[in-house]
Amino acid sequence: MTRQKRDARPPLKACCFVSEILEEAGIDRARAQQIRRQLLEGIILLCQWQLQRMDDGRAAPAEGPRARKVEVK
Repeated sequence: MTRQKRDARPPLKACCFVSEILEEAGIDRARAQQIRRQLLEGIILLCQWQLQRMDDGRAAPAEGPRARKVEVK
């Protein structure tokens, strides 16, 4: 679409603008929903992993190397 045609028409609503961008990119509604679902599932998986790491960290014994105080001159 040329710039003159875009400037001649009234401004689009945000939802129409997003739909137009997706259409130009070749992404249909079903593909957008699939991507959204995968993204949300990935975020959920990341959060569950982080919670598991936090729980595992509490159960770990306090053995091992510790920080030492050193004197700096």
